[in-house]
Amino acid sequence: MRLGVLDVGSNTVHLLVVDAHRGGHPTPMTSDKTELRLAENLDVSGALTKAGADALVRAVQRASVAAAAAGCADLLAFATSALRDAANSAAVLAKVRDQTGVALQVLPGEDEARYTFLAVRRWYGWSAGRLLVLDIGGGSLEIAAGLDEHPAVAESLPMGAGRLTREWFRSDPPSRREIAALRDHLDAQLAPVAHRLRRAGEPELAVGTSKTFRSLARLTGAAPSSAGPRVHRSLTDVGLRQLAAFITRMSSGDLAELEGVSPSRSHQLVAGALVAEASMRALRVSQLEICPWALREGVILRRLDTLDGTVQTDRSAQDAPSVLGRLTSYEARCTG
Repeated sequence: MRLGVLDVGSNTVHLLVVDAHRGGHPTPMTSDKTELRLAENLDVSGALTKAGADALVRAVQRASVAAAAAGCADLLAFATSALRDAANSAAVLAKVRDQTGVALQVLPGEDEARYTFLAVRRWYGWSAGRLLVLDIGGGSLEIAAGLDEHPAVAESLPMGAGRLTREWFRSDPPSRREIAALRDHLDAQLAPVAHRLRRAGEPELAVGTSKTFRSLARLTGAAPSSAGPRVHRSLTDVGLRQLAAFITRMSSGDLAELEGVSPSRSHQLVAGALVAEASMRALRVSQLEICPWALREGVILRRLDTLDGTVQTDRSAQDAPSVLGRLTSYEARCTG
C-alpha cells in the first residue's frame, strides 16, 4: 500500500510518501518539504501568529493534495514540538482541520522518542542489543533506551536546537559567555535524565538520528547524503568537541557555506552541537552511529504493524481517517 506521512515540525512541514507492506521495508517514493519555522512565529504570549497559522494551512493543503495525487491510501498527519507548545494549539489544529480536511494529531514528546526508537531498532535489528537513541529536533531533544522494540525509558526535553538558539543566544556568533551559560544549563538538565537512563542498563549501541546529527557527522568527515542511506556514518565525541570549538567562532552566514549545512538551519547549528556534546558527555557515550531512519519511519512501521488486511487502497489521502490516535493507544498498551 502507499502511505503518506505528514510531519509538522518546528522547522519544516515534511511529506514523505512510501510504498510499504506489513513485514516489508518501506520504500520512499517522493518527499516534499516546506520551510515554515513555526517555532519562530510565536508571539510574546506563546501563541502561533495568524501569519504562521495561515502559512501552516497552506502547507498542509499542498501536502494533502500531493498525497492524494500520489495515490496514498492513508495520510498519517502529526505535529511535534512547535504546535505542542503553542498556547493556541487547539485553535490552530481546528483551523487546519476545517480548511484542509486534515486532522493533525499532536504527538507527546515521549511518543516521539518511542516511535524514533522503533525505527532505529528495526534498522539495526536485534543483534544490536541494548540501544540508546538520541534525536535533536528544532524544539526538543528525545532520548530513549532499551533492549526491546519498546524502550524501557523514553524522555523528551525542551532542548531543541532552534529553541535554545532563540532563548540563549543574542549575538551571532554567540559570545563565550552565552556558550558557557548554555553548557551549564544543558549539563544541569541532563544529569537526572542520564541517571535514569543508566539505571536501565549500559547501551551496547548508541545512535543519533535526524538532521542535526547528520549535519554534525558530515562536518566531522562522514559520507555525504549522496552516498546513500546504507553507508556507515558515525560521530565521535573527540570529533564533535573539535568541531564545536571551530563553529562556535563562526557566524550563521559562514556556517551556511559549509557542506552538509542547510542555510535555513545554519543559525541553529551551534546550539545543536552543544546539545549533542552535552548529551554524549552526560550519557558517557564516545561514539554515535548515525541512523537514516527516525520519527517518520517509526510512525510508518507502527502503522504497518496494525494493518488487518482490510485497508481500502482506493481511498484518497483527503478521505482517509487519521490513524495517529490508534497508534498512540497501541503504544499505550505495549508500554503498559
